[in-house]
Formats: sequence, structure tokens, C-alpha cells
Amino acid sequence: MSADVLHRVEAAVSWITLNRPEAMNAVTWDQRERIIALLADASAAPGVRAVVLTATGRGFCAGADLRGSPPAGGERVPGDVARTIRLGAQRLISAVLDCEKPVIAAVNGTAAGIGAHLAFACDLVLAAETAAFIEVFVRRGLVPDGGGAYLLPRLVGARRAKELMFFGDSLPAAEAERMGLVNRVVAPEELEKTARAWAERLAQGPTRALALTKQLVNASLESDRATAFAAEAAAQEINMTTRDANEGVASFVERRTPRYTGR
Repeated sequence: MSADVLHRVEAAVSWITLNRPEAMNAVTWDQRERIIALLADASAAPGVRAVVLTATGRGFCAGADLRGSPPAGGERVPGDVARTIRLGAQRLISAVLDCEKPVIAAVNGTAAGIGAHLAFACDLVLAAETAAFIEVFVRRGLVPDGGGAYLLPRLVGARRAKELMFFGDSLPAAEAERMGLVNRVVAPEELEKTARAWAERLAQGPTRALALTKQLVNASLESDRATAFAAEAAAQEINMTTRDANEGVASFVERRTPRYTGR
């Protein structure tokens, strides 16, 4: 197994770590496929109840490393670029958004291009004080990919999203927190500790209820009220069949702390 992506499961938390510090963790084709597979595994594994996505070195992810992509195999024809985006960057972002377990980004350094979007797709974002986010595409004369034009307006509004994408300026972690792109900024030496505390707290929670809540919130920005309310009612119906829902109600009635098992 490649050491470019480190993986371990501790205390029901799946830790996925980009490990190409010499390249500021610019993500290769192989890394992308590995991350997608690990997120799918996390969704299916009863023993995994939360995910942390982080990186080694000074950079979280400097974008896509096109040198790590499979060879094109000949002359480019119309449709090749769109297909590459759909099967590449968009699959990666979708894997985070669709993961059935809560995903925390622990952003240790620069997150640029698809690296920034990888963080923004996560459910919660922690950032070291030294981290920064860059919509680098405009600097290269490119259109943002990896769901950036989908994610950013939903997080900060259209005008802020355009400002970030039109200018491509480096956004410090503190400013990203003020704008709502980051949940909390911490000292670099506190990042892993804080991510562990948050992830383990999530891992002790009602896992299926969290999955359904994630689905409801992600869909809410694209739904009318009737659709959102119908989805909420359906989610409650499904959740009330789980052991954790029964445990939550019982613990309330019995005036004790609930003991959730993720089932």
C-alpha cells in the first residue's frame, strides 16, 4: 500500500492523512482514488463512526498534481476534459459530501485549489493559525473545479465567493474563520489534539442520526420547504428504528447519560 496516504483507525475514528510533504501534498491520481476508497469504507464500516482528513508537513493540499495522472493516451478530443473533471475532482468532493460518517478537516497548512475545496466539503473544518486557503485557479487562467462554484456560495454567499475566485488571494485562517469557512482556528501544536477531541466526541454520538442530519443539511440548500419537511419526516421515521434513538429516549426518561453504539 502506498505511503502517500496514511491510514489508521483509532477509537472508532478513521484518520486519513495525505503524506507527500515534499510536494505540499498536491494530490495525485493514486492518492485521490485511495481517499475515495477509504471514505467509502468508512461509510460501510460499523466500527468507524467519524473521519479526520489531514496532512503531513507544511501544506494541507496544494491542489492537483497533474504529473501523477494517468497518461492521456493520445490527442485530446472534445469531452476529454469534462470527463476527467467528472471522474476526478468531482468524484473526490462527492466522496466527502456523501460519506455517511461526519468528516472533519484538520487543515495544517496551505489549502489551494482542489485542496481548499476538499476542506470546504468536510462537515467541520479546523485550521492551524498558519493555514491559508487559496482559490488558485484564476492565477492559472482556469475555471474553478472540484465543486468550488457549488460549495463556496453556499458557505459564504455569492459576492464573497466571487471575490475569492476572481482575485485568487491567499485567505488566512483567521479571516476564513470570520467568513464562516472554518469552525475554529487553533495553534499548530493543538490541531491534532483538537481534531481528535472533536472526532472522538462525534464517534461516541448517535452515528445514524448524525448521518441523516448531514444528509438533511446538505440537501436543504437545494430544496423547497415542502421537500425539506418531507425529507425531515422521512429521516425521523428511519432514525426511530435505530437502537441509538431508543437509547436516547430511554436515557432521558431514566435521567442518565446515553450510551450510543452507532446502531
